[in-house]
Amino acid sequence: MIDALRKITSPSIANAIETFNVRPRSQGHMSSEITCLFPELGPLVGHAVTAVIRAEPQPVDGHRASTYGWWDHVLSIPAPRVIVVHDLDDPRGQGAQWGEVQANIHRALGCAGVITDGSVRDLDEVRALGFQFAAAHVSVSHAYVHMVDFGLPIKVGGLWVKPGDLVHADQHGVVTIPPDIAPKVAEEASEREIIGCCQAKDFSVDKLKELYRRIRPGTY
Repeated sequence: MIDALRKITSPSIANAIETFNVRPRSQGHMSSEITCLFPELGPLVGHAVTAVIRAEPQPVDGHRASTYGWWDHVLSIPAPRVIVVHDLDDPRGQGAQWGEVQANIHRALGCAGVITDGSVRDLDEVRALGFQFAAAHVSVSHAYVHMVDFGLPIKVGGLWVKPGDLVHADQHGVVTIPPDIAPKVAEEASEREIIGCCQAKDFSVDKLKELYRRIRPGTY
């Protein structure tokens, strides 16, 4: 199923979800502030591992999460994994948590990439590694970045994400896929059928109408 979802763009994922009427069309996706930095790597798909960070002040005593505990938590989420991080600073992105070192560590932990409303760096090195970044900011420094907590619901780009949520990201944006319909979303091919019909040498509007009546009944 994951492999099938990697072959579908996020707009097609969003369109497929709409056909099941499981949530309003205005929900389930992040705002455009979260940008996929390496679109040539293809869609980022996996189960969310959530965390919150700060970078502006130095860690407050008792408010720094355990690195070893974080690594154990990452492995508790089904693979493939996508790290989703909320930056508590205001403004956000004052220090990059994610760069070449963290990308290598988390790739070894079975993670395919990170989605964050904070900042990232070491873009060339991380791109070469094949680790995807979807971020709101790029920063030269890590400042005093540290993890405050992990394994809790967080809001990134206007979207609440829970640990284990299935997320899909590409150059168009980030969308979550409801787990009960995920296999059906992966199989949804109505869009490709429409495009195929339109590009066929024997195209006719009657064939297009017939296709719409079959795959989108009651809509038109």
